Amino acid sequence: MNESRLPGWPRIRAAALAFATAAATLAGPLPAAEFDDPTWPCVQRKVEALSAGLMWPDPIEPGAVAPAASGLAERLALRRVDLEEAQAMVDAFAEGEAADRGMMGAIFAQVFERLARDRRAVIEGIGRYSLDQIALATRIDAARVEMDEALGAPEPDFDRIDAIEEQIAWDERIYTDRARALTYVCETPVLIEKRLYAIAQMLQGAAAD
Repeated sequence: MNESRLPGWPRIRAAALAFATAAATLAGPLPAAEFDDPTWPCVQRKVEALSAGLMWPDPIEPGAVAPAASGLAERLALRRVDLEEAQAMVDAFAEGEAADRGMMGAIFAQVFERLARDRRAVIEGIGRYSLDQIALATRIDAARVEMDEALGAPEPDFDRIDAIEEQIAWDERIYTDRARALTYVCETPVLIEKRLYAIAQMLQGAAAD
């Protein structure tokens, strides 16, 4: 029997092709460095907490700092301030203040507290993001199964097939857009860590002996 003469065959063939294309598009799993942790889809290694002691060699005495020092810390913690600008701020502060290692350590402690808090929030957000992606991938897989069953029915429901196809296409688009955004988001914790190391070096280098 020539299948091309079956009623509705062109629509069935088109739907099948669309289904195959969709399957190829999402064939790969979410990239992950720690496959036992569904809340961490990033290639980068997950480091949940940072240690200020690994970045600042001296003990940091807790306590309040002068308004000028606190203001510098607030500006250094702003990620929109690039490192070149941050270095200029540190140099200008050191020229106008008796900035010994104790004061610079207190400034770093404030910067560390702020950026470490931001970093924890980013990691928590990545976890929620990952779980949303897993749920979406599960929904796409279920829709694929439903479409396969619909295509194999003796009397296919073409309206239902069209609806499933549209939903799969929409969900795939959301999934792909999120995956692209995740590439940048996954770099953020590492960038914050590098910024803290750089600021620690700046403050140590500018401290008065």
